[in-house]
Amino acid sequence: MTTASGSGTVTAGAEDLSVWPASTRRLPHGGLTVGGVPLTEIARRFGTPSYVLDEEEVRARCRGYRSAFPDADVVYAAKALLCRAVIRWVDEEGLGLDVCSAGELELAVAGGFPPERIVMHGNAKSPRDLETALRLGAGRIVIDSPSEIARLAAAVGPHGRRRVMLRVTPGVLAGGHEKIRTGTDGQKFGLSLADGSAEEAVARILSRPELRLTGLHCHIGSQITDVEPYVTSLRRMVGLMARIRDTHGVTLPELDLGGGHGVPYRPGEPGLDLMALARALRGELAARCGAAQLAVPRLLVEPGRAITGPAGVVLYRVLAVKHTGGQVFVAVDGGMSDNPRPALYGARYAPRLTGRGSTARPRTATVVGRHCEAGDVLAADVELPGDIRPGDLLAVPVAGAYHLSMASGYNLVGRPPLVAVSDGSARLLVRRETLADFRVRDVGV
Repeated sequence: MTTASGSGTVTAGAEDLSVWPASTRRLPHGGLTVGGVPLTEIARRFGTPSYVLDEEEVRARCRGYRSAFPDADVVYAAKALLCRAVIRWVDEEGLGLDVCSAGELELAVAGGFPPERIVMHGNAKSPRDLETALRLGAGRIVIDSPSEIARLAAAVGPHGRRRVMLRVTPGVLAGGHEKIRTGTDGQKFGLSLADGSAEEAVARILSRPELRLTGLHCHIGSQITDVEPYVTSLRRMVGLMARIRDTHGVTLPELDLGGGHGVPYRPGEPGLDLMALARALRGELAARCGAAQLAVPRLLVEPGRAITGPAGVVLYRVLAVKHTGGQVFVAVDGGMSDNPRPALYGARYAPRLTGRGSTARPRTATVVGRHCEAGDVLAADVELPGDIRPGDLLAVPVAGAYHLSMASGYNLVGRPPLVAVSDGSARLLVRRETLADFRVRDVGV
């Protein structure tokens, strides 16, 4: 079996590194390097758990998107992973930035990212979110509900005019799990195409002189590995743009198809074919706009996971190995506080022993976390060496998206640090959260 990823096409198997950063190399005696740095060295210097992020992998994936979509705006979805270093890398590689809170926006602008290249969205923007977007000059604000129209217009005031987009729910079912499917009716995002609420919102926006509607926005889900849902979504969105032109005499210049581009988490799993997606969207956009005699809008795409996910690795130290009920449980020093994805929606990973060799036959084990929850399972039914033991180092690839950004303070264990690797050196990007941090926040008596 073979699988394609940012690391190339390789044979799937026990030693398969296809889902690891392209810089990953084997060392003698069972070790691995990423970005030229041994993972054992990172564990020694920064402790465990630790997130590791390959800078060149992030940059290469940004460049891959720019190459696939040369005539579109590629906008990195900050919710996947955001820190000042990532902000700088994305900026330097020519991508825009998609944020969904005042906090993300403030950090981006403080990190030097041009606000005019920022898209601000969110299904329930607070007054602070909107005030920050206006104050810092976010390039586009995505309206997600009818109530936001009047609120935003009032905040802009009679002498201003701000660029906005409207998030539309196109009625497309896609995504790796029901909790990350956002393109269908009956969930919290956007305004429905089917019941007419999207067209009503368009009319209301166009009636407000404070707002300038520049385009439509949609996002159909996450971890999508098939091109067809995006093509279907594009068709429906172009149809709405044609109706807006016919009804209001307004031709919208932008169409944002969101992100959700899937990546393989384990060898042999599929990922979204980026070049196939780009070809299909370009062809369909030209064909549909031609048939409707509609000027072709500028396309926007919003990859997040596909940029940083495969660039990340998380390191854990084994604390205990327990044989019970015919099962083997390998307990590590992290868990659902640093990666809630398995508990939230069944994400599956491929942990690997690193730092020592083993000739023991593999056996099926379940890697579990340290938290007081039966659902604190990081990787169920995975193959690990039969002699796995306390003190061993486990490395888990595809940990660069929705790990640090979703990490919590559960059990006050502290969120892990984020370490960048590049050209044989490692540097700290985000420090480990400590007990002192928790004490400072606790101001009660």
